[in-house]
Amino acid sequence: MKVTTARLTQHVLTAEGGTTGEPVLFVHGNVSSAAFWRDAMAALPEGFRPLAVDLRGFGDTDPVPVDATRGLRDYSDDLIELVEALGLDRVHLVGWSLGGGIVLQLLRDRPAAVGSVTLVNPISPYGFGGTEGPDGRLTHPDGAGAGAGAANPDFVARLQAGDLSDESPTSPRSVFRSAYVNNRPIPDEDFYVRAMLTTRVGESHYPGDAAGSDAWPHVAPGKTGVLNAAAPTHFHLADLHEIDPKPPILWIRGADDVIVSDASLFDLAHLGALGVVPGSPGTPAQPMVSQTRAVLERYGPYREAVLDDCGHSPHLEHPEQFARLLAEHLKEA
Repeated sequence: MKVTTARLTQHVLTAEGGTTGEPVLFVHGNVSSAAFWRDAMAALPEGFRPLAVDLRGFGDTDPVPVDATRGLRDYSDDLIELVEALGLDRVHLVGWSLGGGIVLQLLRDRPAAVGSVTLVNPISPYGFGGTEGPDGRLTHPDGAGAGAGAANPDFVARLQAGDLSDESPTSPRSVFRSAYVNNRPIPDEDFYVRAMLTTRVGESHYPGDAAGSDAWPHVAPGKTGVLNAAAPTHFHLADLHEIDPKPPILWIRGADDVIVSDASLFDLAHLGALGVVPGSPGTPAQPMVSQTRAVLERYGPYREAVLDDCGHSPHLEHPEQFARLLAEHLKEA
């Protein structure tokens, strides 16, 4: 269905017969769409109403430009208006990867509207790239190492071209296999790759406008687009523990994730340490998982569930275990 608010028109997936019960809003990650939640929505127990939204610039939602200087608030404010337009007093939030950061921002801004939060391999509360240590301190004041300039240009070009092949390690299909699902065969792989290709490409969306830096690796966050919105100079939630009320948080993550990790293969600092990106002065990798844990420990009511033999997408790689963990969390909340 399509829901129009003052901000934009958003496309929302629903499950057949799912018109009653406590609403559960699923929020997808970067370079994907609401389609990634298809099976998780269908697996929800009775008493819950599944909704999955295409974020701006993804799927069939309006490609309204992203103001990265607001961090992830363009996305989270869209969701707040969606919830209000649907007449929902309280929602359970499920956020994967980038969507995890978005639902945390919504929680930070509107805690009373949230019944529970489930984070699925979320980005760090200190953004993606450009920080070090569990306290998320900036490696350089300008956020060097984060932002749109960190995107692989060949992947961006293939995404824009709608490449469905696996001829290159940087094609969307190859990235899905190697990074999203840890080289695990996934039924309907083509369905998910086509969902990745709904990503709008450009300075206003993915990856955003690139900026330079005097500090290695000589890229810094710009002012528009998704990767800049997730950069630590624009997005940081060190004060999440100050909100009231504090709904319970379940953190589900794959033990073998190579995207969100303390040694991420998508972090330029770690790639520099490996010698993949030349010239590294020894900048440490961003400890993404450790940063999330530190923020959640200050927050209080949370539980961490680590799935073995699992990469970045527990809901695709271990759907039955994921569905069980989510159902238990929702019922307890």
